[in-house]
Amino acid sequence: AGYTGLSCAYFLAQKYQRQVHVLEANQLGWGCSGRNGSFMRPAIGRLWWWQYVQKYGAEQARILFQHASAAIDTMRDVLAQAPVDCDKADDGWLRVAHSAQAVQALQRERETLAQVFDYQVQLLDQDQLANYGLAGDEAFGALRYGDGFSAHPLKVVYALAMLARSAGAQVHTGSPVIGMCADNGQHVLHTPQGRVRANHVVIATNGYSTEHLHPLIKSRLMPVLSSIVVTQPLSPEQQRQAGLTTSDIITDTRRLLCFYRLLPDGRLLLGSRGAITESPRSDAQTRNELLAVIGKKFPALQGIGADYFWSGWVALTMDSMPRIYSADASAAVPNVSYAMGYNGSGTTAAVYSGRLLADHLAGGAPIPQVLAGSMPKIPFPFLRRTAQRAAFVFYGLQDKR
Repeated sequence: AGYTGLSCAYFLAQKYQRQVHVLEANQLGWGCSGRNGSFMRPAIGRLWWWQYVQKYGAEQARILFQHASAAIDTMRDVLAQAPVDCDKADDGWLRVAHSAQAVQALQRERETLAQVFDYQVQLLDQDQLANYGLAGDEAFGALRYGDGFSAHPLKVVYALAMLARSAGAQVHTGSPVIGMCADNGQHVLHTPQGRVRANHVVIATNGYSTEHLHPLIKSRLMPVLSSIVVTQPLSPEQQRQAGLTTSDIITDTRRLLCFYRLLPDGRLLLGSRGAITESPRSDAQTRNELLAVIGKKFPALQGIGADYFWSGWVALTMDSMPRIYSADASAAVPNVSYAMGYNGSGTTAAVYSGRLLADHLAGGAPIPQVLAGSMPKIPFPFLRRTAQRAAFVFYGLQDKR
């Protein structure tokens, strides 16, 4: 019962009148769907668009860009139909160069967007960026996109659940799937409270996937903690000194990306990578590290306290791309599908993937080629945490350049 599962259930029930049951181990939006920074962007995967052009060629990259645009449009449609106010902010996304060298990457991205995708973004210099209240030691320029907005992430979950239930889907919380087997052409899913028989199963658990539940997802994902800190409300003097008044969502150009925005109640939210593993000691260290980043980006806020801190699991893949996969009746393990691997850019991509999977399962629409197929396996999966530690050190050194 996160963005992917609730979206898929909603479109299956509303558009195709299918009988759908959602089994959620905890509560609605308990994972990253309810605790993300809510950066709704035209993004699928975690690469720059010039990197997609290099990787896939211009034609396939354009198709992927069309799907990224359709993803944010799908989120707009869901929010427009939502029976609750999800606190949607005005459009605007700033991608800020955290170093002088990173400005070159922004220039390359702007040229690629214009030449390959016929999509225009504004390149801001330091003086223009200061007008948005971004004038600290990590603000050397920015791209400003007209697409991109924020909302209240947990309210989006509740809206999706209400839409799905009103369309006839049944959502069961506190119902972890603890076993799954086949019986006379159907799947039987075991929960502590009972069993569900299903003709088709969709796995929509992303960074919270249990690898041993099904062989289709074993050794395919790299769950990584993402952490968020929320400051105390900024006083009028702090807001004046910091100069931050924009409601735009903001990301920087670090490999270990930081994302931040001003909340409606005057608090500043900032998120980035979390610890390797969770513990009270690592949580306290990560919290302090994120507050230190706020002090670098906004010198006037050095020493500010935090009212909230939390972490959640995002799912990285070997090729930095999500996958929508469906095993048909002729497969060795038939009638099982999944959509996951959003690489930290899942707010719009997850809702869109749920819709695409519903259209495929019930409407026969093909899964887009750029998103289709099984996720590549991770070699030597038992070394994932060791590789993560090495990557964090390497990327951290790159981010200091």
